[in-house]
This record gives sequence, C-alpha cells and structure tokens, in this order.
Amino acid sequence: MTDGLPDSLIPYDEIVQEALRAVVGRVLGSVAEAGGLPGEHHFYITFKTQAPGVDIPKRLIERFPDEMTIVMQNRYWDLIVDDERFSIGLSFNQVPSKLVIPYSAITAFQDPAVSFELRFQAQEGAEDTLGDHDEAENDGPTAVPIEDGSNVVAVDFKRKK
Repeated sequence: MTDGLPDSLIPYDEIVQEALRAVVGRVLGSVAEAGGLPGEHHFYITFKTQAPGVDIPKRLIERFPDEMTIVMQNRYWDLIVDDERFSIGLSFNQVPSKLVIPYSAITAFQDPAVSFELRFQAQEGAEDTLGDHDEAENDGPTAVPIEDGSNVVAVDFKRKK
C-alpha cells in the first residue's frame, strides 16, 4: 500500500495460478495421449501430500507429511489425466503405488531436459514459500537439472491483507 493503489476486486493472482496449473494438465494430457514422454523430456512434480483430493498410500504420507516430489521419466504406468487432477502409477522402493494428484496441490513442475520450471503459491493455510523436503525415492535414474535459468517461470503473488 505504499503506492496508494486500491486492492483489486478481481482475483488476478488466483486466475493466473489456475491458468498455469492448466499448463501442467495440458502437458500431462499430451504425454498420456502419446503413450509416453517424447525425447529426453522428464518431469519433477512437487505437491502437497495433505492437500484436498490427494490420494496416495499412507506410507508415503507418513514419510512425506507435507510435500513430496515425484519423478516422471522411465518407469510409470496408467497415466490418466482430466481437467482437475491426474493419476499415475509409480514404484517407490520396488513397491508399486497409485497416486492421485489434483493440480491445485502442485507447488512446482520442472522439465530439466529443457530447463522449464513453474512454481505455484501454496494454497490457503499452507506456508507462503516452498520449504525444504526430501525427494521421493521412486525408482529410476536421477537426472540433474540444468540450472542456467532459461525457460523458468516463477509466479509468486503476495496476497494483500
């Protein structure tokens, strides 16, 4: 309020967040339609494990009580994508698991093959910033993201109170 502008009556930040989360859905939908990831593309998807609509095995919630990152690369199955969420089969320590993740629970999406990244605000009641967390140990090779800053989109709107 240092600039004297009135608070917006239009929730621009929420609209932008929703649109960017739709990008994730569109990308995952194209992967599902194609039957696999093209070329060297692979994804790191970070999400809130306790967010409404998240359905993951209890052992994963116990291990990652706040947030976890999954790697979508070589070993996944049954990718199903709709307008609100996606579900995917992944293996964690050789144990197959089905995860259902609404786009609203996602806090980060990365494609290290092309240095593309989206970061999202945590939903109401969650922390304002992404905290440190352990990555899930789903089976597969670990890719090292390219850290040159290209193709990075960060959205961090601060809500005026």
